[in-house]
Amino acid sequence: MSELEFNPPQEDFRTTQERVYFQVRDAILRGQFLPGRSITIRGLAAELDCSPMPVREALRRLTSERALELSDSRRVRVPSMNLRRLREICAARVALECQAAEQALPFVGAQELQQLRELDDRVSLALEIEDTQAYVTENLAFHFTLYRLGRPHIILSLIESLWLQTAPLQHLVFQRFGVQELPDRHQDLLQAIGAKNIAQVRSAIRQDIEEGLGSISAEELL
Repeated sequence: MSELEFNPPQEDFRTTQERVYFQVRDAILRGQFLPGRSITIRGLAAELDCSPMPVREALRRLTSERALELSDSRRVRVPSMNLRRLREICAARVALECQAAEQALPFVGAQELQQLRELDDRVSLALEIEDTQAYVTENLAFHFTLYRLGRPHIILSLIESLWLQTAPLQHLVFQRFGVQELPDRHQDLLQAIGAKNIAQVRSAIRQDIEEGLGSISAEELL
């Protein structure tokens, strides 16, 4: 059995190339690929039951988004991270995600707020039982469900690119140190959303990112 898990597409894609791109992208976001790991076109094609051509194009696209990089041996791999780059990504995420959350705020009604609360319950459960994979999946769902409410097409694509660049590192850190000590600012965020308080929404988003991603040390990058 493969050590990778590719979730089936949640919608019908027009081409195999599109399906493969979103499956590999989803796997990166969920921590299925770790920093420094090489990826072969032939191996992925076998995993995804397709020819090498759509895999090659999907990897090219993900390389252009900086989720992957081309190594000297012409193999594609998940990039390693350094502290300077991590800090820059953290600052960019704060700016973009605060804007996306503020933009979503007018579209959060009672139904949307309840959906976010249910997603956060799943995040809390994953933290409680120390389920790393569940935490990664549910935390991703919580944030992007909120951001998509504001229909921030340009901002969202930039946020997705930043998550793609840091998801493998975060998952590696979670594997080493667990998730039980991770801060959870979602309750603060939900309270701020319910009150329609823009300043508190932005503060909760900033703290959530800085206490999580921004707290990774140089030692944890090794």
